Amino acid sequence: MAAPATEHVRNIVLVGQDGAGKTSLAEAMLYVSGKTPRMGTTHDGKSYLDYDPEEIKRKFTINTSVAPIPYKDYKINVLDTSGHPDFIGDTLASMQAAEMALFVVDAVAGPQVMTTRLWREAEDMRLSRAVYINHIDRENANFDTAMASLHARFGTRLGAVTIPMGVDKGFKGVIDVIRMKAHYHNATGTDDSVEEIPEEFMEAAMAARDKLCDLVAEADDELMMKYLDGEEQLTQAELESLLDKAIAQELIIPVFVGSTIIMQGVLNLMEDIVTYFPHPRSHGRFRQMSDGVTIPIDETKRPSAFVFKTASDPFVGRLSFLKVLSGYLEPGLELINSRTGKKERLGKIQVMMGKEPVDVKSAKAGDIVVVPKLTETRSGDTLSVEGDIAIEPLELPEPLYPVAIEAANKNDEDKLGTFLARVAESDPTIRLVRDDQTHQTLLYAMGDTQVDMILSRLKEQTGVEARLVDVKIPYRETIRKTAEAQGRHKKQTGGAGQFGDCWLRLEPFPGGGYEFLDEIKGGVIPNGLIPAVDKGVQEAMAEGFLAGFPMVDIKCAVFDGSYHPVDSNEMAFKQAARIAFRAACEKANPVILEPMATMDITIGEEYAGAIMGNITTRRGRIIGTDAGEAGETIIKVRVPYAEVIDYTKDLRSLTRGSGSYTIEIDGYEDAPHDVTKKLVADYEAARAAGN
Repeated sequence: MAAPATEHVRNIVLVGQDGAGKTSLAEAMLYVSGKTPRMGTTHDGKSYLDYDPEEIKRKFTINTSVAPIPYKDYKINVLDTSGHPDFIGDTLASMQAAEMALFVVDAVAGPQVMTTRLWREAEDMRLSRAVYINHIDRENANFDTAMASLHARFGTRLGAVTIPMGVDKGFKGVIDVIRMKAHYHNATGTDDSVEEIPEEFMEAAMAARDKLCDLVAEADDELMMKYLDGEEQLTQAELESLLDKAIAQELIIPVFVGSTIIMQGVLNLMEDIVTYFPHPRSHGRFRQMSDGVTIPIDETKRPSAFVFKTASDPFVGRLSFLKVLSGYLEPGLELINSRTGKKERLGKIQVMMGKEPVDVKSAKAGDIVVVPKLTETRSGDTLSVEGDIAIEPLELPEPLYPVAIEAANKNDEDKLGTFLARVAESDPTIRLVRDDQTHQTLLYAMGDTQVDMILSRLKEQTGVEARLVDVKIPYRETIRKTAEAQGRHKKQTGGAGQFGDCWLRLEPFPGGGYEFLDEIKGGVIPNGLIPAVDKGVQEAMAEGFLAGFPMVDIKCAVFDGSYHPVDSNEMAFKQAARIAFRAACEKANPVILEPMATMDITIGEEYAGAIMGNITTRRGRIIGTDAGEAGETIIKVRVPYAEVIDYTKDLRSLTRGSGSYTIEIDGYEDAPHDVTKKLVADYEAARAAGN
């Protein structure tokens, strides 16, 4: 396919709930265009776009696939995205690269949770939207009910541009409301019979057209005034000339209908995509990080491109998905990464057809291409000739679901670390952390499905098996009373022995961490041995007293002791300090501190009662509530971190996937008796087992 002119490119991202038929719509468009010899299907693992073994196994889209579809003399880049909440980061990144979000909605189920969430995201991006009501031939499908639910959820600017002739088993074709014609598609969807609208559907067609004209007329002020005054109706020419402008200005959100399985309504959709949907130059949404100025899509400018997605291929290596912002990209071109300041050479320029790369000679502004093996480039980077263009990165949701991963075979730890680092580098919704306090490798993800997929790919691509272990909560220990104790260490081994003797006083030191005081008078302990006492105390604090957790907020003073001129040394006084510290702790009312989290939980008002009750069962406190910008309820809570470390799963269950939250560890509080008792028992059992 030759590089198309910018005006002849359409970048369409398919979004919506899993199961609505996004992939089957893309597969139908590929087949109707002649790009593929058969209709790819997901349920039997023969999809061109859902080709990943994990996608075949799970039967839903995980990674965004790009399908470059030729139609007439246009190129439609269809980005087929995941509707699963664990993979929303990839979906949002793909939305950033498109000019139109086409929401695929099931005719029976209507708009569901992920549809609503992604709709709000599209609104925030100022991304033009359209809807395709799919599966109109299913049992219990009802077009009027589906439209009513869309209007209730997303407002009255949705207007049907195609309506069905019949529903359920009676569905036989669609009516093109713009051109007022009836289309009866053949069994392959590649051709149709265009006829006059049957009398039985004329009233519904006229009502839909009147609604369409009402919305489109707002795109022209003068025409709108005449239209409102009843002087004239929109002519066919006026309707067709204003529709693309009305869509770009979000005055109308066009709604299509059909069935991808029997390929009805797909040809109408493709015709209207190239005729009325915005092209890349019609409105730019990429802004400079430095000044917020919009970067226009312009092939006459010097080359630049934005990396909206990266992927790791086990055979090819890193693949960078680029939206060309300006100029032409050609193999061999050198561009500078604005983040690193380093040059990157474009060895190849490719378009992806599912998993199959096809080399192209060039790509013009507005197009979407893939470049392999850009070693220093990652998602969100900008490449340009001078390195002076840096696009504002998309704010992606924070991964809040931590899991601790370790290799089943200790010899595979390095392979595991390398693989996880590569995953985190290619997916911004994955965060890899080595916790120095708990000595665990923590993977923060969007949910357990994403984690499960990563472990499956690890085994498939590297042969390494890994297991999940309990995430260690960073408990602490401290004391609540002042206490004194002596530590005496004496050991005789035939030659020079060991002797150390010190008295320590421990005091609570809230918020102070640790402070060591030298109160020795008269040289009862030589100055050169005082640091050994300090070191012994710190080692004992690191080991904990009750359950092996580090101790904090303690002021320790050494105030008395004795020494032997021959047998006293640093080792002896360090050991004496440890003995004294533990003896003092026993009398100082030691306690375990549990980390506390503050959370803002954003939900629909109907879920507020359930969430408040659930937080209470987790020993949490409701601090207050606020109203969100989109009418949601924000519940502010303070709760033990251990009780909500896996809250992602429970919140989805309680809110049917619609809730979200932020979380931050914010201080420590005394753990209750039952928690302390269990932690101590677990520690004693582990010690008895030699762990």
